[in-house]
Amino acid sequence: MDAELAALAASGAAAVVQSMAQDAWTTVRERLSGLFGRAAADGTDSVRAALDETRIIVAASGGRDDDPRLVALTSDWRERLLVLLQQEPALAEELRALVAHATDQRGAVHNVITGGEVRGPVIQAHTITGDLHFG
Repeated sequence: MDAELAALAASGAAAVVQSMAQDAWTTVRERLSGLFGRAAADGTDSVRAALDETRIIVAASGGRDDDPRLVALTSDWRERLLVLLQQEPALAEELRALVAHATDQRGAVHNVITGGEVRGPVIQAHTITGDLHFG
């Protein structure tokens, strides 16, 4: 069971840190702080503050997955989630649902082209870094 909780904590931490740069962040923040709040009386406010501090660092990183700060933050949240799950194993299902929600929101891209013929490049992408050049 510990290996399962560790894997869940790792995927939860990755989903939480990655969602900080996404539209679903407000929902993820509230749900995660609620999980911690059920485990400890003072958990909600302190977790919200820690999440907000983490989000500032994520925003400063430009969302680069290889940024050492994001690696460290993900590790920190993995440890926090693992401790939470070890104290309250019943919260595992709620964390799984949160990870699914955050993961679903991260990759959602929907584009529609209507009204005629397109005679140039059309790009559908989740994230584009750098300049695009068409030759």
